[in-house]
Amino acid sequence: MRKLKAGIVGCGGIANGKHLPAMKKSGLYEIVAFCDIVRERAEKAKEEYGTEDAKVFEDYKVLIKEDLDVVYVTTPNRSHAEISIAAMEAGKDVMCEKPMAKNYAEAQKMVETAEKTGRVLNIGYQNRYRSDSLYLKEMCKADELGEIYFAKAHALRRRAVPTWGVFLNEEEQGGGPLIDIGTHALDLTLWMMDNYEVESVTGQTFRKLADQTNQGNAFGNWDPEEFCVEDSAFGFIRMKNGAVIELEAAWALNTLEVDEAKTSLCGTKAGADMKDGLRINYIHHNKQVVEKPALSGEGVAFFSGEEKPAGDYEQELFYHIVADGAEQIVKPAQAAVVTRVLEAIYESAKSGKTIYFD
Repeated sequence: MRKLKAGIVGCGGIANGKHLPAMKKSGLYEIVAFCDIVRERAEKAKEEYGTEDAKVFEDYKVLIKEDLDVVYVTTPNRSHAEISIAAMEAGKDVMCEKPMAKNYAEAQKMVETAEKTGRVLNIGYQNRYRSDSLYLKEMCKADELGEIYFAKAHALRRRAVPTWGVFLNEEEQGGGPLIDIGTHALDLTLWMMDNYEVESVTGQTFRKLADQTNQGNAFGNWDPEEFCVEDSAFGFIRMKNGAVIELEAAWALNTLEVDEAKTSLCGTKAGADMKDGLRINYIHHNKQVVEKPALSGEGVAFFSGEEKPAGDYEQELFYHIVADGAEQIVKPAQAAVVTRVLEAIYESAKSGKTIYFD
């Protein structure tokens, strides 16, 4: 099995925390090029994950000229579209970290470039590959929930504001928890519903806790002066078929209902949620029943029951998409709809109006 020659642009937290370790573990990639505007970060990543002759760059435009099969884009959101488009036009397949782009116009350009060049464009929505997500998706495909007409997308933290990198910088990221973690919850929900036809979006964002000094933050205190994005956001999404979705996203919120990258679905035959493990609720023999599928297989002698991390699954699947033509689970057009909805929530919050899609 041949290995794919990979280059990575952006050697910060998401590269070192997710992509590079999973790529190395898979044994399917030769990481031969590293790029970061801070050269020391690229050098450090090369030493830990690169081949002996791997190269280091500070300009992605130079990296994409190298003999590479794939390019990973793990930079701040502001440059996702620019780098992904350039890499595809240079003949490279692309793995771009979520969200797809800062805005819908950029996301559309990415989709159009993928179609024009015939290159693979994969977006890093790895939560689709969790065992609970895959199981629930199969249920939805088999119509076991019936028509899903009401859903919730959950991405709530009580106090877990990321204090590193550029997460608090609106210019670099495009927003706060909505675009950071709300994007995962919305992606899961739309995917389960298999419904990307949006009619309208109403939203509100808040920056209510960012200036407080009594923070209790999991990642250490944030600097209120650097906190330039919302600390929570909420959206109401109406689909063209009449179904509705409530989206909740927060890094800091006075709540104990903390859930991240999860969905709740209400259908005509049954319901499901991921709030306490995967739970399926339905009526059986005229009684209310709650079913919790055993997804790990634990309890078997000499078997730990540990599942493969979603990030590892993501890297293996990306390899087979590029090398073997395997089916792509995260379609670029679907990821673009996620970006469009997030943008509409921000726009609605600023204008105080409902945003209608064409």
